[in-house]
Amino acid sequence: MSTLDPPSEGHRHDLADPKWKHDGVCVIPANQLDRNTAQTPGMDRKAAITFARAGAQKLWAGTVTIHANAKTGAHHHGHLESVIYVVRGRARMRWGEHLEFTAEAGPGDFIYVPPYVPHQEINASPTELLECVLCRSDGEAIAVNLDIEPAERPEQVLWVDPTHPDGAV
Repeated sequence: MSTLDPPSEGHRHDLADPKWKHDGVCVIPANQLDRNTAQTPGMDRKAAITFARAGAQKLWAGTVTIHANAKTGAHHHGHLESVIYVVRGRARMRWGEHLEFTAEAGPGDFIYVPPYVPHQEINASPTELLECVLCRSDGEAIAVNLDIEPAERPEQVLWVDPTHPDGAV
């Protein structure tokens, strides 16, 4: 479609409408990410794109830095899909009913975690940070901890958010 073609039905926008200035593209500067999000010991999450910050209604995006040798417990994220992009370091993912499957990813690699898949996130390096970009298919903070023996023993993992300020196991 050229710029002279009329927009398709359902996609009409008056480009002179002043709301575009405030309801159009939203840039979240790197130094303005929101740390007021669910935190796990050994992991630092920061929100970039949320409903409150950008008006996003169907996704959440942010960063996660995982400390050297840190591991989560077994969990899943309910009906949410997750995508992890590795910026720096080495990620190890374990998944399955008994976390019997494993794969590693490095800088530039993407990891896809389907809904309800039991998994464990691990920084594969004993000395280096793991830095990732994380996107989820909804703004909900769903983490369901599972009572299965992980293949790699986690550090104590608490779900800390405004609803559980002291953490929930």
